[in-house]
Amino acid sequence: MRQAKQGKREKDRQRGTVVRALSFLTQVGVTMFACVFLGVFLGRTLDRALGTTPWLLLVCSLVGAAAAFMELFRLAKKK
Repeated sequence: MRQAKQGKREKDRQRGTVVRALSFLTQVGVTMFACVFLGVFLGRTLDRALGTTPWLLLVCSLVGAAAAFMELFRLAKKK
């Protein structure tokens, strides 16, 4: 009886570890996507408004990618 409870607790711990790892990977993916998407959207919108195609799209895309990597490093450091 005792071993069955301990086995169940161990399975629950392992399941919790897997869920935490998946949530961290999901957070990383969503954060990177959001940063890059926001940069592209902002650059494209500004290019259309100001007629500077494709320069602001390129600059904002690079800034978005840099922000994504900075956030990735911050998340990794925190973890």
